[in-house]
Amino acid sequence: MPYDVKKDLKQLYAPKNTDWALLDVPEQQFLAIDGRGNPNTADSYRKAVEALYAFAYTIKMTAKRAGADFVVGPLEGLWWAEDYAAFTVRAKDSWQWTMLISLPGTLGEDAVEEARESVRRKKKIDAPVRLEKLREGRCAQVLHVGPYDDEGPLLARLHGEFLTEHGLAETGLHHEVYLGDPRRTEPARLKTVLRQPVG
Repeated sequence: MPYDVKKDLKQLYAPKNTDWALLDVPEQQFLAIDGRGNPNTADSYRKAVEALYAFAYTIKMTAKRAGADFVVGPLEGLWWAEDYAAFTVRAKDSWQWTMLISLPGTLGEDAVEEARESVRRKKKIDAPVRLEKLREGRCAQVLHVGPYDDEGPLLARLHGEFLTEHGLAETGLHHEVYLGDPRRTEPARLKTVLRQPVG
């Protein structure tokens, strides 16, 4: 059976809790690309996501031929802004991001570089996709069901109540895992994992 990160790390990709809870996140490896701006309107965001998927599926096909097939994971993102209020008020033009797709730990830089040549040649995509390891450790995490723009109250609760109640502070970037496809799923049924490294 192909490796599937959603099954191997169910606690990260299929949580049930709809209020914040603490868990320990193991080190993970991702394809990553950076950018800035509104994910709904910025052309750079669309191109970044397109490049990530092109790399991920190219690497998958090469791995499959070598007998090490895997399921391409969901799109994920790290988000930040100079003023955190930009998230609770949804001031998206000031958002900065690193978009991610999980990659099995058995693959390394050589797989990414081989894919880079193939993607450049076949897809005419020349993008600064890289390999990145994340060591998030202790995190607060919740499953949000509904439109992305309805995340505000959950984020406000995290920063206004939950962290204080548990004597914690942020130690890393806000992390989201997109379990639904917004092109095919009505907004009210979208599922997003929200995660915040804490310490």
